[in-house]
Amino acid sequence: MKATYKKYILHFKIPGGTSRGILNTKETYFLKIQQENLIGVGECALFKGLSIDDRDDYEDKLIWLCKNINLDKDYLLTELKEFPSIQFGLEQALLSFKSSDIFNLFPSDFTDGLDKIAINGLIWMGDKSFMQKQIKEKLKKGFTTIKLKIGAIDFKTELDLLKSIRSEFTAKEIELRVDANGAFHPQDALEKLKKLSTFDLHSIEQPIAVKQWETMAFLCEKTPLPIALDEELIGVFDRAKKENMMQIINPQFIILKPSLIGGIQGTDEWIEISTRQGSGWWITSALESNIGLNAIAQYTYTLQTNMPQGLGTGGLFTNNIPSPLLVDCGKLFYKVSAKNNWDFTFLNRNK
Repeated sequence: MKATYKKYILHFKIPGGTSRGILNTKETYFLKIQQENLIGVGECALFKGLSIDDRDDYEDKLIWLCKNINLDKDYLLTELKEFPSIQFGLEQALLSFKSSDIFNLFPSDFTDGLDKIAINGLIWMGDKSFMQKQIKEKLKKGFTTIKLKIGAIDFKTELDLLKSIRSEFTAKEIELRVDANGAFHPQDALEKLKKLSTFDLHSIEQPIAVKQWETMAFLCEKTPLPIALDEELIGVFDRAKKENMMQIINPQFIILKPSLIGGIQGTDEWIEISTRQGSGWWITSALESNIGLNAIAQYTYTLQTNMPQGLGTGGLFTNNIPSPLLVDCGKLFYKVSAKNNWDFTFLNRNK
């Protein structure tokens, strides 16, 4: 069995705002395992500026993996502990290699086209008119759960946006989630949470910056609005540290991004810890191409959760990998009649 990898640049249809600025492109890597006519494909979705494995030796680690692909899987995953996106790419490629259909990693009613996954509609940060336009588009497309990125514009303007939504839709009609990406200052975070709570929000993700465990614990204890940890999970590798962090902060929810927290194995561990503690969770993609999104969606479906997930980012790219993944009325589904739409011929081109 041999392995190769290929770098691929994804281009956005529209500028996607992040807490670090405007994102126009995103690079990712595809790992291909091959033995005679058997092929397996996985995506190592590096997220520059956010991934803990955004390091100069990233491609060196991919080269190492390709050279050592025939070693024991558990050994490889352990050696890749500090490269969670490569861990996830390896898991995908191995599942793909062993499957009769290289893109059906977790056969289920979802991949048979018999069931769908409820997802939230993501609203990117920007000026008021840009965000209002996105909100109207999501509502028109039938989304009943909307997630807004906040913290990039004036807080009062963001409150006005939420107020305008609530003036038309109750919490029973539209579930609202917000993501601050750590933008709030610790000193006024609680006051902002109180103001946000008046709009019957489902939750807020990462209100303050990471590595302020005591302050975050205080907020989680006093908040009138459920708090979900997101970036806080990135770079926490050891189980003992995960358990310690959860015990100290005691969040209402955690957000799980397999490409950023160690793939399937890492996500399973976080779910086990959070469930034992009584914290809720949901899974979110991290701007993967359709190959990574497909793996996350199929894995998520096996967990049988009814909470809307964050899996609708595949449509942001102009040059995404063609696939049968579609979004309709706020749900992600696998169009079986289009399962041959997958196109991975780019993997056979020169690097």
